[in-house]
Amino acid sequence: MNNPSPQLLGLYVYPVKSCAGIALAQAQLGATGLAHDREWMVVDPAGQFITQRDTPALARVATALTDTQLQLSTPDGAQVAVPLDHAGELLTVGVWRSRVPAFDAGAAAAEFFSQWLQRPARLVRFDARHRRLSNRDWTGGLAAPNLFSDGYPLLVLSEASRLDLSARVGRDLPLDRFRANIVLDGVPAYAEDEAAELHLGDGVVLRLTKPCTRCIMTTVDQATGLHDGDEPLRTLKTYKYDAALRGVTFGRNAVLLPGAAGAMLRCGQALSLKPV
Repeated sequence: MNNPSPQLLGLYVYPVKSCAGIALAQAQLGATGLAHDREWMVVDPAGQFITQRDTPALARVATALTDTQLQLSTPDGAQVAVPLDHAGELLTVGVWRSRVPAFDAGAAAAEFFSQWLQRPARLVRFDARHRRLSNRDWTGGLAAPNLFSDGYPLLVLSEASRLDLSARVGRDLPLDRFRANIVLDGVPAYAEDEAAELHLGDGVVLRLTKPCTRCIMTTVDQATGLHDGDEPLRTLKTYKYDAALRGVTFGRNAVLLPGAAGAMLRCGQALSLKPV
């Protein structure tokens, strides 16, 4: 069988940080990445972010987007919906080293998450009047705004890299463990690590920046919301340890070059990787 030409295999948006993602056939690029990606976040009573790192049950909170709502549900049948343009009480919340303004999503969303996680929690929406920028040391000086992502607007991974890691571990590691936004097909394993730019469709250019350091979240089975051992971190440490970053890496963070915002990405469209 012939290998496919380089193309866009998958597009994924994660409306709520650390909750389940949504596979898309097409998605529009905005200045902060894919529309609505990490626009919401779950926080504790002190306003600090809650993620799968310490609360893996977030993996089982399903998300859906309509034209007007963010819809959330859990396996026990609980549901709640929040308007996409919700602008409630303004809070200051913490995500890593950033302290940023965000809109509290209200009592119903707070009850939904507190009941499911069995701890006090609230849902907040990023206040887009504020700019939270990626580290310019990695963006080549570009001002790259984010919402509640760990630090960059987009995460790029190739399917060949996922398959290679799965083979090394000895079992299939589903894509949802790695929370990529853009998945590439028809390129060699780890081709994303050797490239400086990703060119998509008609003139859309993304700059590939910092290698994505990986944490305990990759050991969470997204279907059960439980840790199932120390893989893939144990295997990644044998061949993808980055001493400068003091961790293992898998995938590349990316930012938009001028002119990319507003473009529509579609699964199946041609792509190319430009070398460093």
